[in-house]
Amino acid sequence: MTQQTKTDFNSFGADIRSLRKLRGLTLHDVAQRMNKSVGWMSQIERDLSDPKPDDLRHLSDIFDVSLSTLLQKPNTPDRETGRIVRKSQRRSIAKRADGLVEALLSPDLTDDFEAVHSVFEPGSTIPQPLSRPTQELAYLVSGKLDITIDGEPYTIHKGDSFRIRGETYTWSNPYDAPAVAIWIIAPPVY
Repeated sequence: MTQQTKTDFNSFGADIRSLRKLRGLTLHDVAQRMNKSVGWMSQIERDLSDPKPDDLRHLSDIFDVSLSTLLQKPNTPDRETGRIVRKSQRRSIAKRADGLVEALLSPDLTDDFEAVHSVFEPGSTIPQPLSRPTQELAYLVSGKLDITIDGEPYTIHKGDSFRIRGETYTWSNPYDAPAVAIWIIAPPVY
């Protein structure tokens, strides 16, 4: 990854470019799916043009990220941009399961990894097994969480961590208290 300057961070275009590259797509691939020109796509990535609302929805579908993840930009002082994420400025991630509330801890989507703050509410469970081409490490900050990785069940307690390498997994919180985890995911998926 090339060295980026502070002005490269926290822009819609930078996030779109990163998502496109992470998904292994070329400008041509995305432009074709959008029914737009490569030049239009290039202008979006360089922040020279703004997509219309329908274009934004289409981009979120192409990259399989929530519209809110694409659009939320923290109101960060210039000196903190790309470096600091204040608790009140975290970008929320659209719900992928009832009872799971997630927010991006990473300053933007331009890194080779992302950090996510996840809260698993009591009684919540993932509706179906999940598998994604990532390496993930999670640390349980509080509570307990049941997780099954490639068919092996585990109960994770406060202070425990676990790793998933592209394996199929499920999670549930059958306990009375929320479970809070910090996830490191590479490559980014949100």
